[in-house]
Amino acid sequence: MRPRTEQELAEVVRDARGPLRIAGGGTRPIGRPVTGEVLETAGLSGITLYEPGALTLVAQAGTLLEDVEAALAFEGQRLPFEPMDHRALLGTKGRPTIGAVAAMNNSGPRRIAVGAARDFMLGVRFVDGAGNIIKNGGRVMKNVTGYDLVRLMAGAHGSLGVLTEVAFKVLPAVEQTATVILRDLEIDRAVAAMAAAMGSPFEVTGAAHDPETGETALRLEGFATSVAYRAGRLAEALAAFGASEIEVDKTRVAARWTAIRDVTAFAKRQGDVWRLSVTPSDAPAIAARLQASALRFDWAGGLIWALVPEGTDLRGRLGAFPGHATLIRASTETRSALASFQPEAPAVAALSAGLRARFDPRGILNPGIML
Repeated sequence: MRPRTEQELAEVVRDARGPLRIAGGGTRPIGRPVTGEVLETAGLSGITLYEPGALTLVAQAGTLLEDVEAALAFEGQRLPFEPMDHRALLGTKGRPTIGAVAAMNNSGPRRIAVGAARDFMLGVRFVDGAGNIIKNGGRVMKNVTGYDLVRLMAGAHGSLGVLTEVAFKVLPAVEQTATVILRDLEIDRAVAAMAAAMGSPFEVTGAAHDPETGETALRLEGFATSVAYRAGRLAEALAAFGASEIEVDKTRVAARWTAIRDVTAFAKRQGDVWRLSVTPSDAPAIAARLQASALRFDWAGGLIWALVPEGTDLRGRLGAFPGHATLIRASTETRSALASFQPEAPAVAALSAGLRARFDPRGILNPGIML
């Protein structure tokens, strides 16, 4: 089913006699496998409002992410939260949509500096499990009336409603980007270096570490003269961690951070991929317990990507830890057997169940995807 209007989508949901599997661009099969009739949002496509002067863009949920980014680039603007492209990592061939970005709260390396996708979502329109059309938020940051369903829908993976339209705040594109690269650091030293960089006054917008090469990458963005000055000062400030190199070639810098964002190093390597959100200072100790085949660190150590043998119950291996682990890539069998998302504490689980009962009383929208 591929409705062309919000009203058609509402009628489809209202008339549904069984579970619906919500599909955007088909690039991110994350979560427990959902059995149900496919409901595609790709028919709801197009930018409905774009005001560059107000830094505001509104698009229907099925609008291709590439079309949104192209429209913004033409005006010298961008989505500040840098959404990840999962296609290489997951081996999918679809085309990402802006609705899926919102539904996943999809955020990349710049999250440590500016925030997540949900922090830039101004408003949403969606259809709940009863077929009601609901609008929340607005098209300007000062609109804070009513319940904050905007943040509730971000990261719900379509389990509370089918997004039909999303409004975002956008930001100007940057003139120059540079990467300060430290080499031959062990994980604990790399995390310490990233913490020092993030605590500096030099406005680092990306901090990642590759244990296989020993490289630690620190990104700076802005006006060319400012970036050159700050990169040099940051390199001096981190001299205790060894000599550094400053990479300024635009093509190489962009390629490096795209690879970090999309974890392309794991793309064709066999095994399951887990994503762990932890306190950066805990990252070295937690990483040692993972017994992973390969690791990557982002968000200054707060995000760990782990490649492990197929079928590994990583949470069972870790035991209790301060953070959460999400299964991102695995076989259908493994995703059916293991909870893809970190199990919630009883009190939180009760709240989540209450929200699902309120917004999807029949339990038909992506049922079980987050359990």
